[in-house]
Amino acid sequence: MVEIAVVDYDMGNLHSACKGLEKAGATPIITDSPEVIAQAQAVVLPGVGSFDPAVEHLRSRHLVEPIQTAIAQGKPFLGICLGLQILFDGSEEGTQPGLGIIPGVVRRFRHEPGITVPHMGWNALDFQQTGIPLWENLPNPAWMYFVHSYYVDPTDPSLKAATVTHGSQDVTAAIARDNLMAVQFHPEKSSTAGLQLLSNFVHLAEKAISVASV
Repeated sequence: MVEIAVVDYDMGNLHSACKGLEKAGATPIITDSPEVIAQAQAVVLPGVGSFDPAVEHLRSRHLVEPIQTAIAQGKPFLGICLGLQILFDGSEEGTQPGLGIIPGVVRRFRHEPGITVPHMGWNALDFQQTGIPLWENLPNPAWMYFVHSYYVDPTDPSLKAATVTHGSQDVTAAIARDNLMAVQFHPEKSSTAGLQLLSNFVHLAEKAISVASV
């Protein structure tokens, strides 16, 4: 089975993410070791909490460069929730610079009548990039579970793989660029559709390994 490094920086429920990956047929390895991330066949960056502590924890553990290198090397990479947001240049939530892997900023939902912030619960994805491997065998619409007060706003709108509507606000739900994928929702909490997405990611990792071994 494909071995996937699950990055541990004290900012997420790693147990749920690992259980989802196991059900999808992978062997997750929880790690805060740059060496283990460098040797991994694929990488998952989960996250729950606030932007500034997240990037501070990554930097204090010397994990930024291994993450950047893994993505640059073409390894399948999946960011989840806060693990999506910290890939960006910065956030309205804090003052720390993000990892700068994806140009753009993280913005807060506007308050408006009839909606709650955080955006919490089930919502349907509106696919912007159709036919990508991450969406394979997903229903349309695909319902996923969200918990967030902030959303990513990429400088290049073509990076948006899916959006979601909360009130009158249509915001990014997922981004995709080659081997780099990241989602605002929690696939590990999104029942059958979420497990299918994780299975798609594991399959991508398996394909990448088979190509590399040829």
